[in-house]
Amino acid sequence: MRPQRIVDVLALAALVLLGLSGYLTWVSADPGNGRNDVVLNGYTITKAPVTLALAAVLAVVVLRLAGTALRRVLGGLVALLGFAAIFVALGVRPDGPELSRLRPELSDVLADQVTQSLGPAPWFALAGGIALIAAGLLTVLTAHRWRRATARYERDPAAAGPDHGADQWKAIDAGEDPTL
Repeated sequence: MRPQRIVDVLALAALVLLGLSGYLTWVSADPGNGRNDVVLNGYTITKAPVTLALAAVLAVVVLRLAGTALRRVLGGLVALLGFAAIFVALGVRPDGPELSRLRPELSDVLADQVTQSLGPAPWFALAGGIALIAAGLLTVLTAHRWRRATARYERDPAAAGPDHGADQWKAIDAGEDPTL
């Protein structure tokens, strides 16, 4: 498989994983005293994983149109977005006061009485960050081997002759079809 395709697959996997982390359970809090558990999804706690996924996919789309130097720069940016996703997955853990700010139903409970348990979403964000790092590094290392997006539409100007374009315009003015 070509490196371009692998980068596309990794970016798509990162988009799915980071998108899922935004909608799956990030933290569930048990306020105790027989109250219902409060479940917080990733998008409630932080919008970073979804934002990072969309930014990375946009960068990968631009990679298709860019030259080698810009591909390397964008590949580095994609890798940095992956590191940011990993940082968010490992670092964002709301404490009791933060949970009470996010969900007012927890505000009447003392912050130290809330028992938290992590959901699966941070692991999805971690995997998405790893996929973005892999896509970015692969882009940086293989950018010189990628096909240019416009290569198939370019023609050798020497093969067409010096006034070939002018001849086509004259044929059109004369009512002829120069493409036949």
